[in-house]
Amino acid sequence: MSLPTLGIDIAKRKFQVALLVNGKVKQKSCSNTPEGFEELKSWLSRQKVERVHACLEATGNYGEALATALADAGHVVSIVNPVRIQGFAKSELIRTKTDAVDAALIARFCEALKPDAWVPPAPEVRELRALIRRLSDLQEMYQMEENRLEVGHPSKAVRDSISALLEHLQEEIDKTKALIRKHIDRHPGLKAQRDLLTSIPGIADQTAATLLAELGDLSQFTNAKQVAAYAGLFPKERSSGTSVWGKPRLSKVGNHRLRKALYMPAIVAMRANPLIKAHCARMLDKGKAKMAAVGAAMRKLLHLAYGVLKSGIPFDSAYSPAMA
Repeated sequence: MSLPTLGIDIAKRKFQVALLVNGKVKQKSCSNTPEGFEELKSWLSRQKVERVHACLEATGNYGEALATALADAGHVVSIVNPVRIQGFAKSELIRTKTDAVDAALIARFCEALKPDAWVPPAPEVRELRALIRRLSDLQEMYQMEENRLEVGHPSKAVRDSISALLEHLQEEIDKTKALIRKHIDRHPGLKAQRDLLTSIPGIADQTAATLLAELGDLSQFTNAKQVAAYAGLFPKERSSGTSVWGKPRLSKVGNHRLRKALYMPAIVAMRANPLIKAHCARMLDKGKAKMAAVGAAMRKLLHLAYGVLKSGIPFDSAYSPAMA
């Protein structure tokens, strides 16, 4: 017997849920806080529902805490790409967009398509992910302030303020990097995986930490192609008949943090990694655009990362093709 479905429309401060049972929908709005999560659990109990298949869109950080709370409580949880929900909405000719309508739509999507269950990351991976994302935020803030300083400002007071903030941000960046290293070193599993990843030419400690944080449980993937699709690194064709033709591009429907983390390592790997260097050279010889080669290098790096993590064997240029 299938479970009742719970569609969740998530936002920064609140979330709307639609409970679909036997074709009937009941709605509830809660604050996006731990107290709101407990309120939802109590509401489900009052509806005499012990277990649901909850579904929400992948919307960055907003929904992860709720998804984790529901999974820890024994519910089945699916986190799906928003594009899939949009496609389902088009199939139903939905024109109205409110939180309640969206939550009910997601509940029907879940009932009809039964998306795969999401596996919550282990506690040590959750902490690593939080640290990695904090580091990314700090680095973005540093870059913004550095850009302001480089542009120049007529006020010395403002320039001094920017310089002071840059100094503080650099201290926080260094501190967070140290916390990431210590956290990984404290967990033998993460440490072993980091060492496997850094055996790949082009992947250093920070990229390895980001991969471990963002990929999470590898059991959710059955092959390297699924990992590439998860990161949005799969080529997207655009052609139809004889009148529509476009160059293949990366789909970019996936985890943007993984793509961002792999860009500079791919540039390095095109020079330092023998497998990737040869692969990209063949592409360029065939007249492919340089950015297409960079995308291929990013995808190949991710394939190699998946290979060493699944096999437990460090990178070996003579063995890696089979792993990729």
